[in-house]
Amino acid sequence: MAINQYIQIFTAILVIVNPIGAIPLFVSLTSDQSPAKRKQTVRTTAITVAVVLTVTAFVGEMILHFFGISMESFRIAAGLLLLLMSLSMLHAKQSGSKHIPEEAEEAATQESVAVVPLAIPLLTGPAAMSTVIIYVNKTPGLFHTGFVVASGIVVAAIVWVALRLATPIATALGKTGMNIVTRIMGLLLAAIAIGFITDGLSKLFPGLTGGLTP
Repeated sequence: MAINQYIQIFTAILVIVNPIGAIPLFVSLTSDQSPAKRKQTVRTTAITVAVVLTVTAFVGEMILHFFGISMESFRIAAGLLLLLMSLSMLHAKQSGSKHIPEEAEEAATQESVAVVPLAIPLLTGPAAMSTVIIYVNKTPGLFHTGFVVASGIVVAAIVWVALRLATPIATALGKTGMNIVTRIMGLLLAAIAIGFITDGLSKLFPGLTGGLTP
């Protein structure tokens, strides 16, 4: 694969995890926590993100095979999911596939919010997991899988930084700045989603791209 394709993989994972988009909910859920407790929440969240993405990279495709789901069909389904997410982000809204208001209300009553709902499903929900599975399958090989895993770990580190600096980031960007960032992420995500859909369709229906053999 070319270097620009590896850059695309990292960018896709970063955009879908969207650490900046998680800041408002993080600030809300940890407002009553002590500084020490908040640091622990950030650390646990980042570690969970890294673990989820790494495990998904190694076992995700096996789960698809177990249920008899073809990668082509999965690409289209994942693309549609990402497209719905991107449309929500373009309207500066949090996608329902990440969390719904009822889940946020329930989380507010929990003692620990690091794993659920922050790491799962807010940061590493079905969309992030699907993306990792698709990119691992795209070019089989240890180096390629290692790069996807490394990208997930780097994104987890960015999550740690973003949440550690959540209050100053939220103050500096303000509501308008956060919405602008979310919309930009949504536009990038829409492009990634269309790529997944067209790639899956071209493999399921090769005639669409002129690749139909006699």
